[in-house]
Amino acid sequence: MNIRATNIAKPTTIHWHGKDVITGIYKTPTSTPIFLGEDLVKNDEVSDRKYHGGEFKACYLFSEKHYDYWKKQYPDLDWNWGMFGENLTVTDLDETQLLVGSIYQIGETLVQITQPREPCFKLGVRFENQNILKAFIDHGMPGTYVRILKTGHVKTGDAMVLVEEAQNSLTVAETYKLIFDKEKDQKLLALAVINEALPQKKRNKLATYIK
Repeated sequence: MNIRATNIAKPTTIHWHGKDVITGIYKTPTSTPIFLGEDLVKNDEVSDRKYHGGEFKACYLFSEKHYDYWKKQYPDLDWNWGMFGENLTVTDLDETQLLVGSIYQIGETLVQITQPREPCFKLGVRFENQNILKAFIDHGMPGTYVRILKTGHVKTGDAMVLVEEAQNSLTVAETYKLIFDKEKDQKLLALAVINEALPQKKRNKLATYIK
């Protein structure tokens, strides 16, 4: 896996349900390295700190290989890297192989896989169609957030190299399915609620489904 693009956003005001809302969903590629800080990407707009940024959502990664699928679904959009609000567009990133808790080196940084991205209305605004929210969930390939264990710069072309693989974990794709399935896999639930790479709030919520 390699970094295809590094993306950041300036604050953009959108009109939603009668209110002006500032968002950082409109990310575009940079020509210089970006700095991954402890709880956010430097110079990137993080408008709603309740749902974005922070220790377990410091940086968002999305796979380059999913772009072709979505381009076919939304051919009339002005496509570029960063369309999904990701800071890092990664070649060959595969959510069915990424284990929650695994640690990777990317450029100067060390990052830990934490949780899949759950879409909100801002993705629908970006795609000019709120139907993408259900389609994004159903497709099951959401990209992943990471925790920053070692801060530093990341640039286009940097490799994403496995340093330490999580043990007794579940994949990002399995976690995503677990979050949205009405009937939740009890074996996966048991793994999720003890995985410290997932934020405590999410683990507590998942624990309520254990039978």
